[in-house]
Amino acid sequence: VIAVGEDPSASTVPPTTSAGSRTNTLTFDEEAKLVYGVILSLRNMIKKLSRRDEQFTSYRTSTYRLHLYETLSGYKFVMLSDPSTDGLRFVLRQIYSGPFVDYVARNPLVSMDSREQGIDNEYFRASVDRMIRGLSVFA
Repeated sequence: VIAVGEDPSASTVPPTTSAGSRTNTLTFDEEAKLVYGVILSLRNMIKKLSRRDEQFTSYRTSTYRLHLYETLSGYKFVMLSDPSTDGLRFVLRQIYSGPFVDYVARNPLVSMDSREQGIDNEYFRASVDRMIRGLSVFA
């Protein structure tokens, strides 16, 4: 899961491996910046091509599916999954309304400017981990 404000370095995604046995050589920050760039590019393309105010919520490639939930306050929650997985936007919305609000937004000790280190709150991370591990698609 990635949770970012307006800066891609605010992610909480660990490095992943690509399809096959090849390992990902990108650093955590580089991968987050690439994901953020893809999201911005797709949002801009959709705005230009669409006549209505449409939102981009996910896209799929042959190796992964990207799910996006964007809050009114500008935070973007991103999850990568298997390409055959159905939409997980509802999970990202639950992460925002549950662990994020409880352990980040309501906690005066957590810096809301997560541009340099991501969300560094062990309760938030543990809660998100439990929530995701409990999903049938990841069992």
